[in-house]
Amino acid sequence: MTTKPRTTIDAGHQPPLVYSRTEMTSQSLHAHLVLASRFENIEVAERALRDLCGEIGCDGDDLYWVVTALREALANAVRHGNRSEPERKVLVDYTVDPATVTIQVEDEGNGFDPANIPDPTDPENLLRPSGRGIFYMQQFMNQVEFGEAPSGGTTVKMVKQLQPNTKESEE
Repeated sequence: MTTKPRTTIDAGHQPPLVYSRTEMTSQSLHAHLVLASRFENIEVAERALRDLCGEIGCDGDDLYWVVTALREALANAVRHGNRSEPERKVLVDYTVDPATVTIQVEDEGNGFDPANIPDPTDPENLLRPSGRGIFYMQQFMNQVEFGEAPSGGTTVKMVKQLQPNTKESEE
């Protein structure tokens, strides 16, 4: 496995991020991204996660669920945490190994109490056009934890235990 630090620029006018670190320790890959708080940068973060997962052979359903959880976490960080203010940053950290994908997303917002989020499965919330992101993250990942970021914003840490790679186990 060869890993190289990369700099990635999206289609926007501001420099959106520095794909600043990609490291390999033992069989783990680590990456740290600093994103401008713009919805377009969700695609950049997704591409980085897909690249890392591809390096360790994570694909199929596992890849679909971790990417979907990432997209929900980033959309919440941009929309609710950073109030779509592009000068604010969203930090993303990945640790990927053959057994586990760990994603941490941090915004620069004012923080929130996850206990105050309405249950999207309650009948009065079923027809609401939003409010399911956290629910989805909790359904798709094995572990989801919220905390206060050093900046005062919110940190969400999500962990997915991967299914054994059937390609490798057949060889």
